[in-house]
Amino acid sequence: MAVATSAKKAKPDEKTIFVYDAKNKDGKLVKGEMAAHNEMVVRAEVRRLGLTVVRVKKKPKPLFSNSKGIVPRDIAVFARQLATMMTAGLPIVQALDIMAQSAEKVSMKELVTTVKNDVESGQTLANAMDKHRKYFDELFVNLVRAGEDSGSLELVLDRVAVYKEKTESLKGKIKKALFYPIAVVVVAFIVTAILLIFVIPQFKQLFDGFGATLPAFTLFVIGLSETFQKYWYFIFGGIGVAIFLFTYVKQRSDRFNHFLDRMILKMPIFGPLTEKAAIARFSRTLATMFSAGVPLVEAMPPTAGSTGNAVFKDAVMNMRDIIAAGSPLKVGMQQSKLFPVMVVQMVAIGEETGALDTMLGKVADMYEEEVDNMVDAMSSLMEPMIMAFLGVVVGGLVIAMYLPIFKLGSVV
Repeated sequence: MAVATSAKKAKPDEKTIFVYDAKNKDGKLVKGEMAAHNEMVVRAEVRRLGLTVVRVKKKPKPLFSNSKGIVPRDIAVFARQLATMMTAGLPIVQALDIMAQSAEKVSMKELVTTVKNDVESGQTLANAMDKHRKYFDELFVNLVRAGEDSGSLELVLDRVAVYKEKTESLKGKIKKALFYPIAVVVVAFIVTAILLIFVIPQFKQLFDGFGATLPAFTLFVIGLSETFQKYWYFIFGGIGVAIFLFTYVKQRSDRFNHFLDRMILKMPIFGPLTEKAAIARFSRTLATMFSAGVPLVEAMPPTAGSTGNAVFKDAVMNMRDIIAAGSPLKVGMQQSKLFPVMVVQMVAIGEETGALDTMLGKVADMYEEEVDNMVDAMSSLMEPMIMAFLGVVVGGLVIAMYLPIFKLGSVV
């Protein structure tokens, strides 16, 4: 009855992590974890593994989550280490055990240990990873499953490692391009607010003793300062509410995300950068999955999710329908009108010569290099622009306060 109630409250595709104790044919106790919709599914799956179920219960949630310590770069390192050790001939359980012991983060050690225990109990590596979709995404799991099915897990893991390393490198470049101007704007706003709330009022008291008419620019800044002093809680509260609403809507509205991503693509500087990054991710992901033996139609959904842009994601899913209808990839790319002619031509050559993964890899290399060059160029261009921006904002406030003093000095 409890299981039925829980199933009603849970989302249709939501799984719960269960821990189980079981005995193998030799009577040895085996512990493990499994993601399932309810307890009955876990019991059936454990019996299918040839084990006798002793106990099954929901995994208790930790008081303090260790998951916050795991970042995508940790998963990229995990993929590289596992690929290296398996290529060297180490059994997968031994490789995972070594990685767990050498992990510096406690949260990463627990994750690798959990995966190792599941593999040791008879589950495939893909199924063991599938329980932890927060860290091992659909693409990662599908590639590992394809490698296990084809008997080329070592080769696939090496490709996954390369893919993860390239992806994280690209993400780092995009964050570098966006973080700098945002950080400067935030700092400029905080400095301006401090000057308006705490410094300008001191000058106002001084000017009141002059008994003279103040310049219009100074009056404007003093009025702005008085507004900040009276309504600072509304101003800062409004900014906080706006950020919260933006984040809330962005997480829950596909329509808003599509509109936002379309606007970003039309921006003069960040638009081309976002477009090149999306094409690089598309090419790298599809090349990795296709080279691992994943059929083109099945590779499209994970590829769509990896582009990082809702407009490209929708276009790739439409391309999937076109490919499923029997058309080549180049036709879908042409109809999307998002890919440059050169990219479409390279894909067409790859399809005709049977080297699609190789051509997509070259496209990814080329666009990743272009993104790198654009980020460096933007950084060089933004530094003087940002310095000028700070000079105008802070310098303007300083000039506004010293104008009456200069005026008084000229009279004297």
